[in-house]
Amino acid sequence: MNQLSLHQLMAKGHLKKKKSASHEELFELRLATNLTLIKNLFFSLYPENEHAATFDKLVSLLPNLFDERPEELKKIDLERLQEGNWYQSEKMLGMQMYVDHFNKDIKGLSNKLGYFENLGVNFLHLMPITKRPKEENDGGYAVNSYHEVDEKYGTKEDLLSLTKKLRSKNMYLMLDFVVNHTSDEFEWAKKAMQGDKKYQDYYYTYPDRTIPDQFEQALPEVFPETSPGNFTYNPEMQRWVMTVFNSYQWDLNYSNPEVFLEMLGNLMKLTNMGVDVVRFDALAFLWKKMGTDSQNLPEAHQLIRLFRMCQQTIAPGVILLAEAITAPTQIIKYFGEGEMSGNECEVAYNATLMALLWNSIATKKTVLLNRSLQHLPKKPKEATWINYIRCHDDIGLGFDDNDIYSIGWDAQEHRKFLLHYYCQKLDWSPAKGLMFMYNPKNGDGRITGSAASLLGLEKGLENEDEKLISQALTKIITMHSIILSYGGMPLIYAGDEIGTLNDYSYQSENTKKDDSRWVNRPKQDWQVIDNLEQGNTPQAHIFHSLKKLIEIRRNNPIFADHNNLILHQHHNPHLMVYERTSTDNTGLLVICNFDDHVHGVEKSWLEKIGYGEDKEPTNLVTGEPLRLQSNHLEIGANEFYWIIRN
Repeated sequence: MNQLSLHQLMAKGHLKKKKSASHEELFELRLATNLTLIKNLFFSLYPENEHAATFDKLVSLLPNLFDERPEELKKIDLERLQEGNWYQSEKMLGMQMYVDHFNKDIKGLSNKLGYFENLGVNFLHLMPITKRPKEENDGGYAVNSYHEVDEKYGTKEDLLSLTKKLRSKNMYLMLDFVVNHTSDEFEWAKKAMQGDKKYQDYYYTYPDRTIPDQFEQALPEVFPETSPGNFTYNPEMQRWVMTVFNSYQWDLNYSNPEVFLEMLGNLMKLTNMGVDVVRFDALAFLWKKMGTDSQNLPEAHQLIRLFRMCQQTIAPGVILLAEAITAPTQIIKYFGEGEMSGNECEVAYNATLMALLWNSIATKKTVLLNRSLQHLPKKPKEATWINYIRCHDDIGLGFDDNDIYSIGWDAQEHRKFLLHYYCQKLDWSPAKGLMFMYNPKNGDGRITGSAASLLGLEKGLENEDEKLISQALTKIITMHSIILSYGGMPLIYAGDEIGTLNDYSYQSENTKKDDSRWVNRPKQDWQVIDNLEQGNTPQAHIFHSLKKLIEIRRNNPIFADHNNLILHQHHNPHLMVYERTSTDNTGLLVICNFDDHVHGVEKSWLEKIGYGEDKEPTNLVTGEPLRLQSNHLEIGANEFYWIIRN
């Protein structure tokens, strides 16, 4: 049982015993329950003999932060403790978007909530909306403030109005907390540049290259094309500063406990605006240690747990999402391990599944997908995944090399093939993607492009190739059928629900032209949306197909995530097969064909796994009984089945 489950039990028990309890009483109960963990985590990072006074400062800070939390949100915190793990519900369906690309600003977004309700979306991830530099700002991930809304999106009052409106509709909001770095225009950076030693120590700054050069020996480059190296010289400060991502993004020095205290305050100010899920951005990079790659370090996990235990004490209705796009065996650790299992982040991106799905599209095989998923450790029962196909970022090829070699493929050559398949290096490939941050030193690269363009719709429309268009539409629906049925919370990238193609307009903007990720950050086409009910367009086909699948998901509790997923191994190398189980012996079998040809599953195999005719299996999408031909279930090219067992 993790700490959140413990708080849920205590809140229910306390209320049952006393009939009513003040928010302050319940806070004191949570603080007493978490304090030992908070203390142990704090002193694991900051030695007690040096930082006992700072810990006392933290203990005094927690009640003050709780007092600042609005009463309405305290009430919601209590409701969610009583409700349980709301984020694992089958009714959760998310969409990620840039506010200005979706509909101009926060008010414009607020006016379109009916669109989300029509589709079945009740969880919104808004890309950064806080103040940032006017020029280069990494899409808002270079922050000038953690809680002040940038004027291009509106005002803080607009955001508060939006969150209130979302709550009235039982909708949820996720915003980013850029926890690893600030912009070089942030108030701390400005004071550091003015020579203030206190704030220079909030970052990693050095008078010469001695220590930076030692760090560089082990640090990889995140953006080798546009921001090589990991340190930038600041002439005003006359010091070198660590800038792992971009020269204008200064890495925070969490070995200084004052930084943690300040950032905890910033985190709570963000949540107090009505945020339900906080996306911890780039959390794998939080702790720096000489001689390591400074990614996924044990101290980073301890720091995240410390954030979590403090935030949970103050606002237990808010949860954390781990933005850790890293190796499969590393991602699972952000849920917490050992005694801290389930006590780190409640949610994480299922980047492993995402990358493996794109691998299966290119190879038309599921061998690597099945092997890799089989080897993943089981997540804690209190945690869940965000399953997605595309997002604002690139597609990284973070497979486990051992898995690739084990199926007889060369890891380096296979990654090269995938880059060529998706980045227009193979004439026969239907994909129209772009290369991102190719590193000639090691051959690594990433892929950008919209889902529709990567799956062949753009090329099909350009060539007026009806067969290719039809294949692309089928692939788009099947890919979404997986994220809608795999254990976790589905997240659709805005525009994918209407098959939006690549947007090449970024190439004419100086601040964007060197970042090909902007190709998959298009503006929402409201003219297309206004005509979805008219005619049989590719966009309408995608939208209405997804809407139907979403409705089915929302009306079937078997889609809720209770660690109720079983991977089935079939001998056909083109099929992905998994099952969602339930305590009442109902089951959902999902079969996906990644090949361009029809494939079959034997009747005897279906009977073996419990989906024989005696179980009256039904096609959940059509509502019709499952029909076999010659003792086989045929799965069309690139198609899928959702089969329900009574």
